[in-house]
Amino acid sequence: MFGFEYDGDVVLQQQRVLEAALSINPKTQKALQKLINKVLKDARLDVVRALRSGYKNGDPRGTAYNVRRIVYKQMLGANLNILKRRKKAASVRNNYEPHRTLKPHQRGGNRVPRGGRTDQVMHYGPLDRWWIEYILEHGTTERRAGTRNGRLHGNRGVLAPRNMFAPAASIALERASDKLALLIDTELEKMLNKKR
Repeated sequence: MFGFEYDGDVVLQQQRVLEAALSINPKTQKALQKLINKVLKDARLDVVRALRSGYKNGDPRGTAYNVRRIVYKQMLGANLNILKRRKKAASVRNNYEPHRTLKPHQRGGNRVPRGGRTDQVMHYGPLDRWWIEYILEHGTTERRAGTRNGRLHGNRGVLAPRNMFAPAASIALERASDKLALLIDTELEKMLNKKR
């Protein structure tokens, strides 16, 4: 025969701690959101590093920095994405110019002067380059020149999808969820120790 004894005060204290640990409690929800924000910040940096290392030239225009992290306010959760921001970000102009392989009077290369729109796109800052990251991630159909003002004609080819963001993000989020579980365990332990 097995015997079971319990201390009513200890059970009541643990019940209070578990009730406080529920995400219904606004204080606990805020604490959990802070923890989620902390681990997601690290996950975003991991994804940015992975994307930058995937570029041949090391991403001089900072395209990888447009990876966004969002911590939800209404429910517990978060995400990383490369989609357009709802609010227009403060645009920082990028002064990078690609290295030219031609000497000043050498024949070859692009003899058509760069248009205003092309120059604008060339100098987009990191936060305005979300669509470039999106195009590199998903690829394109055949691109043809001459559709804007009809002066140029030619085939610009197809960009194959690079699929760099999704694998990097899934690895980073998996690590983040492991870190979050550890952080939640330590927070619960602190709460239990306070109540004793």
